[in-house]
Amino acid sequence: MSYKPVPYTPKKALEKDLQDPEFRQAWEALEDEFAALDALLTARRQAGMTQEQVAAKMGVSQPSLARVEASLGSVSGYAPQVCSRGQL
Repeated sequence: MSYKPVPYTPKKALEKDLQDPEFRQAWEALEDEFAALDALLTARRQAGMTQEQVAAKMGVSQPSLARVEASLGSVSGYAPQVCSRGQL
């Protein structure tokens, strides 16, 4: 028996999935979250801050902050540490 990989193209799979109205609605509902995460990560980088520095200002561990950046779990605590007013 030999290994035969199954071809998979993420863009094509997404195009197909987006044809399902339920999937499309769920996908579009996430757009704001992805935009917010992108803005927060960009703000942290522009501020020249590491995850460790932001975590210290928030009073949390760096691994906790990594989870925040991965999931948008604590935007209200994160944003003020890296953004000036009106930036987000």
